[in-house]
Amino acid sequence: MDLNSASTVVLQVLTQATSQDTAVLKPAEEQLKQWETQPGFYSVLLNIFTNHSLDVNVRWLAVLYFKNGIDRYWRRVAPHALSEEEKTTLRAGLITNFNEPVNQIATQISVLIAKVARVDCPRQWPELIPTLVESVKVQDDLQQHRALLTFYHVTKTLASKRLAADRKLFYDLTSSIYSFTCSLWNHHTDTFLQQICSGDEAAAANSLERTLLSLKVLRKLTVHGFVEPHWNAEVMGFLHAVFERLKQFLQCSRNIRAESICRDRLEKTIILFTKVLLDFLDQHPFSFTALIQRALEFSVSYVFTEAGEGVVFEQFIVQCMNLIKMIVKNYAYKPSKNIEDSSRETLEAHKIKTAFFTYPTLMEICRRLVTHYFLLTKEELTMWEEDPESFTVEETGGDSWKYSLRPCTEVLFIDIFHEYNQTLTPVLLEMVHSLQGSTNMENTNAILIKDAVYNAVGLAAYELFDSVDFDQWFKNQLLAELQVSHDRYKPIRRRVIWLIGQWISVKFKSDLRPVLYEAIRNLLQDRDLVSQLFFLNVYLPVDDFEFRTDQFLPYLESMFTLLFQLLQEVTQCDTKMHVLHVLSCVIERVNMQIRPYVGCLVQYLPLLWKQSEEHNMLRCAILTTLIHLVQGLGADSKNLYPFLLPVIQLSTDVSQPPHVYLLEDGLELWLVTLENSPCLTPELLRIFQNMSALLELSSENLKNCFKIINAYIFLSSSEFLQTYAVDLCRSFCELLKDITTEGQVQVLKVVENVLKVNPLLGPQMFQPLLPSVFRGIIDGERYPVVMSTYLGIMGRVLLQNARFFSLLLSQMACELGQELDQILGNMIEMWVDRMDNITQPERRKLSALALLSLLPSLNSVIQDKFCGIINISVEGLHDVMTEDSETGTYKDCMLMSHFEEPKATEDEEPPTEQDKRKKMLALKDPVHTVSLQQFIYEKLKAQQELLGEQGFHALMETVDTEIVAQLQEFLQGF
Repeated sequence: MDLNSASTVVLQVLTQATSQDTAVLKPAEEQLKQWETQPGFYSVLLNIFTNHSLDVNVRWLAVLYFKNGIDRYWRRVAPHALSEEEKTTLRAGLITNFNEPVNQIATQISVLIAKVARVDCPRQWPELIPTLVESVKVQDDLQQHRALLTFYHVTKTLASKRLAADRKLFYDLTSSIYSFTCSLWNHHTDTFLQQICSGDEAAAANSLERTLLSLKVLRKLTVHGFVEPHWNAEVMGFLHAVFERLKQFLQCSRNIRAESICRDRLEKTIILFTKVLLDFLDQHPFSFTALIQRALEFSVSYVFTEAGEGVVFEQFIVQCMNLIKMIVKNYAYKPSKNIEDSSRETLEAHKIKTAFFTYPTLMEICRRLVTHYFLLTKEELTMWEEDPESFTVEETGGDSWKYSLRPCTEVLFIDIFHEYNQTLTPVLLEMVHSLQGSTNMENTNAILIKDAVYNAVGLAAYELFDSVDFDQWFKNQLLAELQVSHDRYKPIRRRVIWLIGQWISVKFKSDLRPVLYEAIRNLLQDRDLVSQLFFLNVYLPVDDFEFRTDQFLPYLESMFTLLFQLLQEVTQCDTKMHVLHVLSCVIERVNMQIRPYVGCLVQYLPLLWKQSEEHNMLRCAILTTLIHLVQGLGADSKNLYPFLLPVIQLSTDVSQPPHVYLLEDGLELWLVTLENSPCLTPELLRIFQNMSALLELSSENLKNCFKIINAYIFLSSSEFLQTYAVDLCRSFCELLKDITTEGQVQVLKVVENVLKVNPLLGPQMFQPLLPSVFRGIIDGERYPVVMSTYLGIMGRVLLQNARFFSLLLSQMACELGQELDQILGNMIEMWVDRMDNITQPERRKLSALALLSLLPSLNSVIQDKFCGIINISVEGLHDVMTEDSETGTYKDCMLMSHFEEPKATEDEEPPTEQDKRKKMLALKDPVHTVSLQQFIYEKLKAQQELLGEQGFHALMETVDTEIVAQLQEFLQGF
């Protein structure tokens, strides 16, 4: 691409690519895509985005295309890679000057230079770092800033490389520029402090930006540029200086107006100082040992004493607390139980920690956390009144502890209490004892202190197990507090129910459950939405191991009704999801006994589903509720089909965008719907059209897909297979070409179930799969679980469809070019040899029945394998025969004579419709209807009649005498 002639054309196309008109935009994008691999294209782009007279949008697009081209074509091994000559020109052009006037474009140029550096620096681009170092020394403000910005991005990128050779290069780079970078940072920091003291905020803002960038460079060099940084005096000097600079910057914050341009940058810089310490502690805990004392003194001073008043801000407090937490929890600082096994560094660090965390210090930290940081603020109380749902979501903010003050304080309290529980338990218990008895409703602070202390007791529940008699406390104090109806006591009612939720899995007598259910019911009737919602966040106490249905049933109707009313009342997705979760827990626990009360929920869910069209996570919660609802309703769930089946259809249709969120739960709902369906409806059958695309995904959901296919087979095999057998067989053939062993077994189990349900038509429907099964047997499939399934399939065909087995045998003889008898002999021999691969008693009995079905026979091959057939038969007898202690006779324990409705105990789930179908199927299955003992006797008698006494005697002599003796013992009485 000629630069002079091409520049005009490329510029024109780039201009078109910034158009809002798609008719202009699309062709331009296509043209740019074609040029991506043209030699010289990136040189043209470089000329365009470095030409400051051109339109900013065009330059922005040029730099983005350049950056994307680096990702795709810069490496030598990439398809259409840039030539070395062009790359040399581009590298030189990128660092010719650092004078980009537009901030956003300057950042993009810095990033793309860093991308090139990741591949080429220092070997192909040795001049990059020296050029940057010289450029940051210039007096021009713009050039200095842009060079420093690039210096940061290059350092950040090189620091992220992890290969040993790359790490060595970065260590070398760090050692060569560390002193300079420290001097640079100190210079800009001193300049900023001088300017802020003189009141020149505009100049100070510029200096602070450079301080921030140079500190970012130092952070990467300090954390990633040394193997053992504690041996480097400059590194440790810099880290000690961080504490001094932090104090200076915090003091500066007193003199800077909140609305000042400097204020935001100053806070960012202060936070960056703390990130340097946190990163260094994380990467080099032993090198940090010399800083432990100072870090703890600094953090505790600013967070837990008056020193921080007026200077600290929330994010800084969070960072200091994280620093304390990381030191307290650090495994590198914890000695082994056997002190002699601990390193000298660990013992030294532990000694410093122990010396710092004295009883007075721990007591002050504990008290300050509870009585200062745990207190609800005025803003939170206002939010409680004005927007209770948002307040509840804020209070239970999930993974936000690193970034939000309240969760961070709670995590720090938990960690410190765990580490020093023997010291802090008496402190906390004394705080609890001081709060017993009634509270003055007019004293808001006393109520908030009680809320905070109860919060602490809940957080430390596991640590206080041996120190608190929670059952007595519940009966004598907490229960009464739940019943206080005064409006100002709302925080305590809310906190007490949360506290109980924390302790219920730690220490709470089962006998107290009914009293608790009564209290919860009263709380749900409370008109305070926060108390109601907070109860949801500890979950209804049905979601634990000690739940007893009989204790809960008296409260079921009222509790379910109140929960449903709450579901209708709340408006936010998060809170609706919480309510649905608790409703699901209730339905799951009481199962069928929920049926009289779900009418209102069943009517409401279609409306909620429609309203949540844009909220896929809420729809996931609805799917989960429907799963438990279908399980609770059993066969009656058929009444939900007008709503249920379209939901399943949408959730499992991979052509619909929501399937990304809904598929897993949708498949689960599909499965339980089939398991509980009393019959196959046309609509339920039609949904299976989604399955073909699902099988092509070959995702982690494949296992549930096979369960669904099996459920259709058990539900109505004839109708289902007539409609879908051809497509299903085709999908299976494709799947088996590239699938795991586990997946292969799942496919084969489906075929096995088809043969079990429909032994006459099944082999014909899945005939394309059976030759590979036959070959797998005679070739001695090496995976036992696969071989076992192969033998299960072939056993079904041989025993229940002998005509088809003969056709299959002829087909295999023709395909393999062998005699039919030879093929049959090989199969029987491998079957006998690999019988131990079969572990399921049903399949072992099936194998014995199948091979015995070859008798009586005059076929020499079958007679030659007679010994093996008898061996398998006797093994089968050992598997299934049990001795009657009274009569001394044997009976087949797998025989089933009639259908009995299984009776589920309280701890067991009631049988589904599919369980009943499987039981009915078993009543037709030879494995459960044919006595192996009787079958062996009849087959041997028929063989004797066919051969005559002498011939049969000669045949039996081929069997081991011990096996014969065992056989005779089993056949006594025949």
